Amino acid sequence: MNVRFANDTEVKNWNKHILSNPDGGNVFQGYEFAEQKKSAGWTIRYIMADKLAITVMEKPVPGFGKVWYAPKGPGVKTLTELKKLQKPLADFARTHGVFTIKIEPELPHTVSLGSLGLTKTRPIQQNNATVLIDISPDLETILKNLPQKGRHAVRRAERDGVTVRQVPATDKNCLTMYTLFKETAEGARFGIRPADYYRTFYQRYEAAGLGQLFFAEYEGQVVAGAFAICFGKKSTYKDGASIRKRTAYGASHLLQWQVIKWAKEQGALVHDLCGAPPIAHGKDPNHPYYGIGLFKTSFNKEITEYVGAYEIPVRPAKSKLWTNYAEKILRRAYYKKYHESYY
Repeated sequence: MNVRFANDTEVKNWNKHILSNPDGGNVFQGYEFAEQKKSAGWTIRYIMADKLAITVMEKPVPGFGKVWYAPKGPGVKTLTELKKLQKPLADFARTHGVFTIKIEPELPHTVSLGSLGLTKTRPIQQNNATVLIDISPDLETILKNLPQKGRHAVRRAERDGVTVRQVPATDKNCLTMYTLFKETAEGARFGIRPADYYRTFYQRYEAAGLGQLFFAEYEGQVVAGAFAICFGKKSTYKDGASIRKRTAYGASHLLQWQVIKWAKEQGALVHDLCGAPPIAHGKDPNHPYYGIGLFKTSFNKEITEYVGAYEIPVRPAKSKLWTNYAEKILRRAYYKKYHESYY
């Protein structure tokens, strides 16, 4: 297998190459996500392994070398494909001063990457476990296929006068969304990034024609918001938020229903609700994603879970030290200094 850095022409058409990967393409491997991470201090490496396109984020780690991270990648579809890629990619990385590669392929959670000598580590992207909705049928069928709770919430919100509109990602609208998002995060016990990160993210995807911001309103007040992305045949509910004091039952459900309509118009066949508790904790009220899971499984009761994150130990001793100790220390120190995630 020939592993190399992509040339300028390939980078210019990067999304086309990512969407041609065996997994059908992942938005977190796309060009816009890479550019967003570049603005956050990462060096981006666009890599071609034969015809497989891999987006890699790079940072130097003093005393170790460079760490590579392929968010939701590489875009393989089977364990055999990953095994074929593993050694050539590690050999290539080694020649460029890399000591470890963190990967997050969307392979089923029942697959064990430990058989390849990889080390399991903490996932970075929030949809390691998620809820997927088949939106290939017509809208009437999609609505009919929703669990009763979700279908009832959508219809109730419509009857009660909740409205949903698509809005441009202006600075003002992004701030409104962030205010909602911050309130939701505090209630659901998960961390978020600074407001400027989301503003630039939303505006970047909107400018590329891939993203759309939505607001749900009730009695003149914005009660919920969502930002969705359509990348190839899959749409992603990237961020969602609502006011903590519920004023209109089903507002977030109706909002999601309008996102689904938009996604179908963009050509999506699958809608990813992007984050849920692991299957084993789907009904655990003590899990931090329990409330999020209740909402998302009202659109599909089945949780989809992937293998999560693993390290390819390019330099085994350093990779082991990184995974067991150094990464945790660095992530805590980075958050303490910058108040946001290292990744």
